Amino acid sequence: MPGWQTVLIVAALVAAAFVLAAAWRLWRDPYALIRAEFARERMAAGLARRVVDVDGLRWVYAEGQARDADAPVLVMLHGFTGSKENWYPVARRLRGRYRLLLPDLPGWGESTREGVAGHGFAAQAARVAAFIRATCDRPVVLLGHSMGGGIAAVLAAREPGLVARVGLFNAAGVRFADNQFGLDVLAGGNPFGVHDHASLAHYLDILFHDRRALPALPWPAPAILIAQRCRDAAFEQTVLDEIGRGPEQFLPGDEAARIRQPALLAWGAHDKVIDPSAMDLYAAAIPQAVKVLLDGSGHMTVMEQPDAVADAIEGLLAAAPFEQGAHA
Repeated sequence: MPGWQTVLIVAALVAAAFVLAAAWRLWRDPYALIRAEFARERMAAGLARRVVDVDGLRWVYAEGQARDADAPVLVMLHGFTGSKENWYPVARRLRGRYRLLLPDLPGWGESTREGVAGHGFAAQAARVAAFIRATCDRPVVLLGHSMGGGIAAVLAAREPGLVARVGLFNAAGVRFADNQFGLDVLAGGNPFGVHDHASLAHYLDILFHDRRALPALPWPAPAILIAQRCRDAAFEQTVLDEIGRGPEQFLPGDEAARIRQPALLAWGAHDKVIDPSAMDLYAAAIPQAVKVLLDGSGHMTVMEQPDAVADAIEGLLAAAPFEQGAHA
């Protein structure tokens, strides 16, 4: 018995040491809890974390390999206040069939923020073009959500040699019908701003129509997210000044008329951020685009209806033979 008692005591001491180490790490770096959940989701989607330096900027991205070496390459761009993780539900449904690249745009997520000059549509489109050249050996299928959709539209128009097909999901960059979000942005505010539990709830309510798709936020995740968003507030305001109120606010819509590639437009029918009227504005500029309106979804279509989004992407790829070729 004394031997078993010793084993139990040692086991208890080891467990206590692990708990203390975890508590110390969380005290030093509370966001580590969120990163751990992101890592779990990434592995569940069959993705690996990658890092690449492009023109002096550190890009962190998730990559999923294809079973077929000749499979299309899909690059997925996130939106304002978002990150690569927003695309994980869709990536999970496409795993293995395509090579998937899900970057954190410069300034967001784990990618470089310091020293990045400008976060408007044109500057980010140029950076994404450089990222594609550094990581891909063929033209890509470029998919963008919200702000990422505006970036994708600019890049597809300006770099047709890099982009074989383009999909815009709830894309920013056109003068859609007035809603409260748009009016607040034009008035100089940040409707996505988070500084306490009430504003976090408001932020999620704007984004999601289907409450079942809300990310799980067990204690102490809400407090950690609130603290992080408070630290990001000045940066968010700067970006919103560029893409929501600056001279580039409608650049994606203007550039869209130059898109000649096969295209997809997909919107949540209940989008409180980019009103669904934006889809018709884009469609007028991109007449070859297939339109998909997702009933029961709000702004976060890629998280609320990943099955339907994955099906729409498959439709974009199947519309005509996938064109290979060298970069322009």
